[in-house]
Amino acid sequence: MKNIYLLGYMGSGKSTIGKKLAKKFEVDFIDLDKYIEEKQNSSISQIFELVGETEFRKIEKDTLIEISKMENKVVSLGGGTPCFFNNMEIINNSGFSIYLKMPIGMLVSRLINAKVQRPLIKGMNREELFSFIRNQLYEREKFYSQSNIIYPASNVNISDLMSKIILI
Repeated sequence: MKNIYLLGYMGSGKSTIGKKLAKKFEVDFIDLDKYIEEKQNSSISQIFELVGETEFRKIEKDTLIEISKMENKVVSLGGGTPCFFNNMEIINNSGFSIYLKMPIGMLVSRLINAKVQRPLIKGMNREELFSFIRNQLYEREKFYSQSNIIYPASNVNISDLMSKIILI
């Protein structure tokens, strides 16, 4: 089995769904951000602070290339991963990509109530968050839409999603 890559905006359920898919397919699950944190011995927000986004995106690409050489993995990508360099090409050439598409309002509700505050949106009120997500999704949609499967993430049925993957 090739790798299965889950992509979408933060809060769309990539890690939760990825773990369930990996269990069903009986393969390993990799959360790209956690994998980077372990390799760098630092959190994503610390890496951003220390080296800036440009350098982080290079680290992220190199890590994606490393993972793309593996097989039989379900990989949860960072929200911005597909949007830099030729990352979507790397993703689609080494496996199947699934865009977990979720309405902006649902993303806002999930992120504003999240137990763990994400550095990118820390301190934003509901209106600011809505505007921020809308603008980022507009920019990222051209990358996300290159996925093999675009799946509505507001109501995920793992069995249904698995059957779509098997058909590819």
